[in-house]
Amino acid sequence: MGQGKVLDHWDVPCKGYGTSSQGYLVPKRVKIIVPIPMDEAGVANRALQIPSDKIHDGINVDFVAVPWGAALGDSYYDTMLMDMSVFESGIKAEEEGYDAVCIDTVSDSGMYALRSRLNIPVLGPGQAAFHIACMLGHKFSVITMWDEWFHLYRKVLTEYKLDSRCASLRSINTRPDLEELLAGKEEVIFEKLEKESLRAIHDDGADVIVLGSTTMHQSHGFLQQALPVPVINPGLMSYKLCEIFLETGLTHSKTAFPAPQQPNDQFILSRVPD
Repeated sequence: MGQGKVLDHWDVPCKGYGTSSQGYLVPKRVKIIVPIPMDEAGVANRALQIPSDKIHDGINVDFVAVPWGAALGDSYYDTMLMDMSVFESGIKAEEEGYDAVCIDTVSDSGMYALRSRLNIPVLGPGQAAFHIACMLGHKFSVITMWDEWFHLYRKVLTEYKLDSRCASLRSINTRPDLEELLAGKEEVIFEKLEKESLRAIHDDGADVIVLGSTTMHQSHGFLQQALPVPVINPGLMSYKLCEIFLETGLTHSKTAFPAPQQPNDQFILSRVPD
């Protein structure tokens, strides 16, 4: 990477850029941690949830998969693996030169632990999507691929004290593909998601729909056109909120997320495979 554009005294930095000590405009860097080990093709599919035209100039986004961990997030066992592997993948983000971290799962795995260890913003799509849903309506429903993910939503809804704002959890009982996502299955999957969403609206009283996984982003445009209520794409919402944090200089409170007095990063990272 080159030094960047020189910043003259009359220039105003563009959105996303920072300024080096030499007066250069330096792009901000965001690390988005994929909580499931996968190859480059799988990571590329996940990265499509944030189209290039939605990324401000001056921000570089890196999707990085954990080197080890869970397979499907379908159990409390996998939940623990996601917490551990995401935390390990993000613990050195500041030292790696990143300006923010986003977590690519609505379970917000490892988010609070990373906030404790890092000073840069750490955001999760679950927290972002659910709170934005509360801004857009009185009740929201989570529409997801299968019942095996319900425990993830119950965990974060309880932690954020949003149980009373959630009208329902509904699934289409379809085993997810976390690398290929919905490719090749759109016609069948989209129709099922529409039907469950309409049941959530008419039977459960939802006035906002939240997609239950960042891996469901391909269905967002269809559902937003088909449904009479707002539909939240959690990965994109989390990332755009991250841009706001970078632009305004906000980050999490270290009173709420105090740093450890005796961190043991060396031991933690000695367990991470190359």
